[in-house]
Parts: sequence; C-alpha cells; structure tokens
Amino acid sequence: MNNLISLVIKGISYSQTQTGAYALILEEESGTRKLPIIIGSFEAQSIALALEKDITPPRPLTHDLFVSLGEAYKIDVESVYIYKLEDGVFYSNIVFVNNEGERSEIDSRTSDAIALAVRFNAPIFAYEHVVEKAGIHLDITQEEEENIQHTLDQIDDEIDLIEEEELSSDFSHWSQDELEEEMKKAVMNEDYELAARLRDEIENLRN
Repeated sequence: MNNLISLVIKGISYSQTQTGAYALILEEESGTRKLPIIIGSFEAQSIALALEKDITPPRPLTHDLFVSLGEAYKIDVESVYIYKLEDGVFYSNIVFVNNEGERSEIDSRTSDAIALAVRFNAPIFAYEHVVEKAGIHLDITQEEEENIQHTLDQIDDEIDLIEEEELSSDFSHWSQDELEEEMKKAVMNEDYELAARLRDEIENLRN
C-alpha cells in the first residue's frame, strides 16, 4: 500500500475550473493513471521554463536560486515524493543529499518540489495510496499533449508583459489606502516582489 510509484510530467494546461490556475498532469511511468494537480501561475511558469531549456527568464526565478545554492554548497536533490492527499491538497517531501552522502527530507509544496525536481533532474514519486486515491485514467489527445508548448508561449508573452510593467509601474499617484489594499492582494497571490515595492511606496508616503 505504501509502495512508491514513479511519475513523469505529462503536460501543463490552463485550468478550466480555477481562474488563474494551471493543471499539472503527472503520469505513472509504468501505468496509465494520471495525477492532476492544480498549481498557481508562478509555479506553472517555473516548471514550464525548466522543461523548456530554450527560454530564459530576464532574472533568475526563486527555484533557480536553489540550483545556484546547491551548486555552491554541493547539495543535490535526490528525489521528491508526494506522500499525502488531504482536503484536496497534495503534500510532498524533497530529499536533499550533500557530497558526503548525508540526506535530509524537507516538507514542501508539491509545485515547488516538482519545480526543483525538474531543475535537478531528480525523479518524482508518489505513494501508491495517493495515486490510488487521486489518480484517474485520462485519454490525452495530441492537442492536449501540446499544452506544454502553448503554456510556454503564454509564459514568454507574460515575461515580456512583466518587463514592460516593471518599466512603466508608477505608484506615485496612489493613495495610502490603495497601496495597502494592493499590497494585501500581492501577498495573497504570493507576489512578494510586488508586495515589497508597494511596502516601500507606503513607507515613502508616511515619511
């Protein structure tokens, strides 16, 4: 019941059920069951960019920094595994190993774990009871298999848009209440870079 099932990434597509979210489809390597996981836009971008080696973001993403840290301190990702599904949320661990063979397991959001697994070329696993509970049999069409490329095209456009917004963003005409409300939204969306910029703008107004 607790056997580990090896999984591979089958595709990424825009979620039809949750606005602003993506569906990451994992498939068992030696079987037909597929594990659909709803992830956020940032995580979808990060995973898709790691899968597509030809697209480089203008600045390193957070997951890229983990790779740099791993290289600097001789730490590798040995594997990631999904160990629990509770209330619709997947729980995962990342297994890190250093150059002396010492291992550590760290709890992680599944989307972050997979984003790192792709970058470190580490295998992805799930316990049998998780796949049994959440796995479904899907007949993926050729059109759906091309969703990774469609997602990458969207991401490329979004990167260009982000660069344009960074050049044009000006909060000088915003009130403190507007800035604080927008900062709360940024934190909820886990856009901490924007939240920090808004926080600095609020501090400027107060001073």
